Amino acid sequence: MTSTVPNAVEHADEQQPPITMFGPDFPYAYDDFLAHPAGLGQIPATEHGTEVAVIGGGLSGIVAAYELMKMGLKPVVYEADQIGGRLRTVGFEGCDESLTAEMGAMRFPPSSTALQHYIDMVGLETRPFPNPLAEATPSTVVDLKGESHYAETIADLPQVYRDVAEAWNKCLEEGADFSDMNRAMRERDVPRIREIWAKLVEKLDNQTFYGFLCDSESFKSFRHREIFGQVGFGTGGWDTDFPNSILEILRVVYTEADDHHRGIVGGSQQLPLRLWEREPEKIVHWPYGTSLKTLHADGEPRPAVTRLHRTAGNRITVTDANGDIRTYQAAIFTAQSWMLLSKIACDDSLFPIDHWTAIERTHYMESSKLFVPVDRPFWLDKDEETGRDVMSMTLTDRMTRGTYLLDDGPDKPAVICLSYTWCDDSLKWLPLSASERMEVMLKSLGEIYPKVNIRKHVIGNPVTVSWENEPYFMGAFKANLPGHYRYQRRLFTHFMQDRLAEDKRGIFLAGDDISWTAGWAEGAIQTALNAVWGVMHHFGGETDPTNPGPGDVYDEIAPVELPED
Repeated sequence: MTSTVPNAVEHADEQQPPITMFGPDFPYAYDDFLAHPAGLGQIPATEHGTEVAVIGGGLSGIVAAYELMKMGLKPVVYEADQIGGRLRTVGFEGCDESLTAEMGAMRFPPSSTALQHYIDMVGLETRPFPNPLAEATPSTVVDLKGESHYAETIADLPQVYRDVAEAWNKCLEEGADFSDMNRAMRERDVPRIREIWAKLVEKLDNQTFYGFLCDSESFKSFRHREIFGQVGFGTGGWDTDFPNSILEILRVVYTEADDHHRGIVGGSQQLPLRLWEREPEKIVHWPYGTSLKTLHADGEPRPAVTRLHRTAGNRITVTDANGDIRTYQAAIFTAQSWMLLSKIACDDSLFPIDHWTAIERTHYMESSKLFVPVDRPFWLDKDEETGRDVMSMTLTDRMTRGTYLLDDGPDKPAVICLSYTWCDDSLKWLPLSASERMEVMLKSLGEIYPKVNIRKHVIGNPVTVSWENEPYFMGAFKANLPGHYRYQRRLFTHFMQDRLAEDKRGIFLAGDDISWTAGWAEGAIQTALNAVWGVMHHFGGETDPTNPGPGDVYDEIAPVELPED
């Protein structure tokens, strides 16, 4: 069991193939598309070497640029800050380089099969992430309302926690056909997935996560709903998601995205950085030894984009922070979509008005973290009186909310994520400096572990992030509110541009906030691959008949379309 309140059902046959996180909205097998020996497609030789702007050097932008380069196009990547986006790994000043902190994405589910394709490609390793009650987590402490409970499995927690787990199981089964959908996704039964999901989208688009719980007889108890919000399932408390659409939560549990997480050894930012430098063996037009790095002057992306506008012939013209102006036949925009409303001067003609509305309505979650380096994983020491670990992975209703203990062996320096919070809990930290945040966190944890002097083990300054305060992000990740399904559908399907007027084509949206699985690296990759297909099609290219791309099968698996009137 890997979660405080586990996912809905245990699987009778653990040998079944893992679910790929394609999700119910667009059940396309991106992992099969990537693994096929025919490749992702080709463009006419007359277009080889043509420049394509890729705006944003996060995972989505780098994946899109890498695949376009392999097709023989010349991606020109623009990045305002650093390659990686929200795959941001930092070190600690004055400490061993092996000590790192994941300021953004830090844990990835096995259902992220397209992500795993690239992790394997660049030779990175993963290991289990120490989530609450995960197998890789020696112990977990749940501290609510001043009362702490020590557990190595869920069976060690009081009965009320198991009651809450059972309530969640029943709630999902009764209100969202969980077992049926889970089975259909494991079997990749696309017709059945679409049948179940179409009914649920129509039924639940206007429902909040909290409302979904309240409508269930299983969660008639406020105490149960409160515990569920504070402790949650998989990664911890989910009360910060209570105002969001229940459809967002169902996408997570159906795909098992909140279970069996793994971290990338050495840090997740290595993935986009290695793709940037990778010299693919199979490449069209460019000589062997070409990489994204070698295609860019000085091996660096171009600077921040400051203006986007259309020019004659439906071209996309890009102005960057150096004042350089370049015009492209096609562009992919992978940066945080609110940038189009604030940091980048844009013509209204870039997108149809309905897409602008969808961008404006996008709802982002806030998120904060703070890490400190310590001399060793002292939390594995045993309390002489109880025989328990002196400190544990901690879930609490105090300011810290979630505390994660990260080590690389008993005799090596280690890292503590003192606090990981979202939404209102994140905003509470915003006015405080890193050192001020640490003091509050140490006080909270000192009340849970009065015998433990965490401070004496700290060997360097804390590092922190509040994504809502990052100038090129303004938030951590998208999370739809009730009624937002139609907006998300417009953004996700934007790569199908034959349906747009000619003067609205040529610029493609991608990134995890465009995807149905926002907040997950898998969504960033899936939308990048959609955009790659769109650019290929825009240049008159095509996929191999034996490996149809997402646009080729779109009409068969298009997301449910709700009426506008």
